[in-house]
Amino acid sequence: MNKGNGKFLVMGSLNYDYIYALDHIVSEGETEAAEDVETVCGGKGLNQAIALAKAGAVVYQGGMLGEDGAMLRETLQQNGVNTEFLKNVQGRNGHAFIQVDSTGKNAIVLLGGSNRKLTNEQIQETLQSFSNEDYLVLQNEINDVEKVIDAGYKRGMKIVLNPSPYEEKIRSWPLSKINIFFVNEIEGRQLTGEKEPERIVNRMNEAFPHAEVILTLGTKGACYSHGKARLFQPAFRIKTVDTTAAGDTFTGFFLAAKARGENPAKCMEIAAKAAAIAATGKGAAPSIPLWEEVQKTQLNVYYEDIK
Repeated sequence: MNKGNGKFLVMGSLNYDYIYALDHIVSEGETEAAEDVETVCGGKGLNQAIALAKAGAVVYQGGMLGEDGAMLRETLQQNGVNTEFLKNVQGRNGHAFIQVDSTGKNAIVLLGGSNRKLTNEQIQETLQSFSNEDYLVLQNEINDVEKVIDAGYKRGMKIVLNPSPYEEKIRSWPLSKINIFFVNEIEGRQLTGEKEPERIVNRMNEAFPHAEVILTLGTKGACYSHGKARLFQPAFRIKTVDTTAAGDTFTGFFLAAKARGENPAKCMEIAAKAAAIAATGKGAAPSIPLWEEVQKTQLNVYYEDIK
């Protein structure tokens, strides 16, 4: 397998996901009986690391595990992610309560737990093993992301940011040091103040002219922009079961394809296909496909909803 050039370090969250199957997402003041519940390993950091590994990349997971985090470490290792930079701390691990409705849409509540206990010492110790040939993949489910960005920049690493979940403090981070942004429509609007996808991309390009910008649009597809280059990738439409890890799968497969030397159009196609396959399975990490599966799978319906 061609693993491409450079290593990937994912500094991100590791959660236990408690997934509740419901007829519809619960609204304010409402009580809804769940049809089922299951516990799986998740978190944007873990999901993106596993997606990268399943796409054939060389991946390391950094961060902090709680006293109950043994299954998370084991899950990463079983999926080909190196965990030597994961440290254990006292207290409970992070977890998420996820509602999944009958159409596969979800709503998520997060508790940071050990994910919010990263220390500056741990940041420096981890990043000293990486160089300008490597990628640093970040989200906003750990503490001190701005310090991780600065440390990665000093090492010359290619820095990838998915600013999710969005908070106003993200605007104060050293975002000019980011090489690749992955944002959805909501995050794009929050970062730029724009609502239309084209305006979001244009504003991101104006603010960060040297960065690649990938704007995901759910069932409408995704946009890619870098300088004057613009690409649109329609979504592969499938019968959705659970979209929980679809966005993280898109991120992992795009980056793995890029590291293999694929052009942006091919990276977008591979990422969209992998995300579609992930949305046909339940849970986060278990639904992420292998690179070979993405290459050989022929989706029965392309650009068309299955009713």
